[in-house]
Amino acid sequence: MKISKAELKPAEAGAHDGAQELRGAEILVKALQAEGVKYIWGYPGGAALHIYDALYKQDTIQHILVRHEQAAAHAADGFARATGEVGVVLVTSGPGVTNAVTGIATAYTDSIPIVVITAQVSTAAIGQDAFQECDTVGITRPVVKHNFLVKDVRQIAEVIKKAFHIARSGRPGPVVVDIPKDISFAKTAYTGYPETLNMRSYNPVKKGHGGQIRKALQLLLAAKRPYIYTGGGVLAADACDELRALVDLLNYPVTHTLMGLGAFPATDRRFLGMLGMHGTFEANSAMQNCDVLLAVGARFDDRVIGNPKHFSQNERKIIHIDIDPSSISKRVRVDIPIVGDVKDVLAEMIGAIRESTTRCDEQALATWWNTIESWRGRDCLKYDRDNREVVKPQYVIETLWNMTKDDDVYITSDVGQHQMWAAQFYKFDRPRRWINSGGLGTMGVGIPFAMGIKLARPDSEVFCVTGEGSVQMCIQELSTCKQFDTPIKIIALNNGYLGMVRQWQQIEYSGRYSHTYMDALPNFVKLAESYGHVGMLIQRPQDVEPALHEARKLKDRTVFMDFRTDPTENVFPMVQAGKGLTEMLLGAEDL
Repeated sequence: MKISKAELKPAEAGAHDGAQELRGAEILVKALQAEGVKYIWGYPGGAALHIYDALYKQDTIQHILVRHEQAAAHAADGFARATGEVGVVLVTSGPGVTNAVTGIATAYTDSIPIVVITAQVSTAAIGQDAFQECDTVGITRPVVKHNFLVKDVRQIAEVIKKAFHIARSGRPGPVVVDIPKDISFAKTAYTGYPETLNMRSYNPVKKGHGGQIRKALQLLLAAKRPYIYTGGGVLAADACDELRALVDLLNYPVTHTLMGLGAFPATDRRFLGMLGMHGTFEANSAMQNCDVLLAVGARFDDRVIGNPKHFSQNERKIIHIDIDPSSISKRVRVDIPIVGDVKDVLAEMIGAIRESTTRCDEQALATWWNTIESWRGRDCLKYDRDNREVVKPQYVIETLWNMTKDDDVYITSDVGQHQMWAAQFYKFDRPRRWINSGGLGTMGVGIPFAMGIKLARPDSEVFCVTGEGSVQMCIQELSTCKQFDTPIKIIALNNGYLGMVRQWQQIEYSGRYSHTYMDALPNFVKLAESYGHVGMLIQRPQDVEPALHEARKLKDRTVFMDFRTDPTENVFPMVQAGKGLTEMLLGAEDL
């Protein structure tokens, strides 16, 4: 049976309902409607049946039936990353919950706002080893911002209000709401969704300390070799306009983490590229040699600064702006911490600079830019562009960017070499267009991410860049793409290996390729066709551009493009584990 698309108008927040007797599941649905929820990704089961029955009786929220609960969490996550809204997941008890944990952890590590509603066995059966019972609160506690176990039907509306508030405010993250089956069935008087919320124990700071901001500006304007280092916090705070305004005022170089790509236009000359393990030579060199570093919504994690001892060898002053105080001075010592909402703090800094008569040292800045340009001259992203024998994966991404750079496009990726090539060679000029798993590094996210985005942005083109290893972890979601009409374009850079692991084994394990060769791959073209989609096999460099053109013409079809790429190609630059930022391998000649 073909399921018609639901109307997507948010429901009124119970203002005209008056008091009425409703079951817990019905109250839950009304609460979600009041939050303006348009989509829920989920999978039904016994403990969730009352909730699914309540969903059946309404028509403003569309439920997307995935084929695995992990994909439900990923799809809601992708939706949230692309839109800035809260994604919603619904799974049943026991294995429904445990299957979703990887998706919840993925969202948690990257600070993505999702609300995960988990059904639970009846309250009397909790702790009794009941069928499909698990300790949802205990299992999810390490990978959520907060979780709730609802023990009273009268609490449902307030708990949902709290869940959405916690998920989207402060440092965003996933919130789990565990609802026992008897609570979803019980009745109580319902007078409407709460309009206000009072949480004394949860009040994230938004406004940065004025004195700290003034000290930061003094340091920043006096810098000889300044650098602006930004992460996903800029995107989460919708502070990209403020970041661009700040860079325009100061003319300082800027870099992003993997999660921050798109916060500042990649085609702007002041952007030095991504930094870190597979960052550019110029971005990493500037990070190591700057004298004042402004860190905005970033974590100084191991993939960014490499060895902390090596990073600390050079003297520099660090200003760190972050909504989460626990992220400041966690891995490196910070000189001027500023806790607050990135958008608010940057806006205040911009206003203060405009009012100030102090200006940066133009001569020192010019010298710094000359040094940076000399680093750029190394062309650290070079590869054999003239090769006509085998498809180079970098060429596929470059071709895609050249074709789509002026269009309304979103790029998702799985995890591995293909992810790094997409980050290096697709120049993201707009925010929230690059959707990938940065912190947890979760394989299998690409297709579910793309499904979630396509529902949110049906008129946009959505490409999933993946590998033959990652794509098989959630490939069953091709069925969901067919049922719910989400025509995405899948670019599989198929080198026949678990490429990133193979690369490490080549460099660090003397070429002992233990369990990285994929010698039983499916025929992806026939597999895609069996799901009702279009499959393409591309084996020659001259066929790359025509294949992408043809796939783009098929606007209403999901297309799986199997690009057979050079199995020997490695991602460079590369900072090996335990090495410093400037101890980069720039190519095969450094091995």
